[in-house]
Amino acid sequence: MATQSLHDLLVSDLQYLYYADKQLQKTFPELARAATSDSLKRLCQEGVVYTAERVERLETVFDQLDANPRAKTSHGMKGLIDEAQEVAQKNLATGVKDAALLAAIQRISHYGIASYGTAAAYADAVGEKKAAKILARSLKEKKEADEEMTEMAESEINPAALEGEDEE
Repeated sequence: MATQSLHDLLVSDLQYLYYADKQLQKTFPELARAATSDSLKRLCQEGVVYTAERVERLETVFDQLDANPRAKTSHGMKGLIDEAQEVAQKNLATGVKDAALLAAIQRISHYGIASYGTAAAYADAVGEKKAAKILARSLKEKKEADEEMTEMAESEINPAALEGEDEE
């Protein structure tokens, strides 16, 4: 299907988001296993649940738009996930690895914030108010998770990484 309208662009962006969230569902358990911080493990485990909820919402939006809920490879998200998996497999000092994992997850989250924000704006612009509201809910959750990750980095993860450096 050629992208001829803002509605078509919305559907295309939703297919990228669908791919991104489906891949995250598979990636979060791997990242949780690589983390040593209980808070970071919990964040990854919750990420699986919240991502599944976003996938369900996307399927609802596809249905509302009478569009095919198929995933279209997002090379941007694929690259971010590849980087996170690379960090998970690296042999890094414990605290440093957690800091690197959290940073990788936060970069993934920023992709989601940009993508959900754009999709919600497109849905609103084409008059799909219900879809826009659903997408805005996912955007709000992504922003809240980003704030939680920043707080976690500043109060726990980064200080632990520094502490580990001092012990070496």
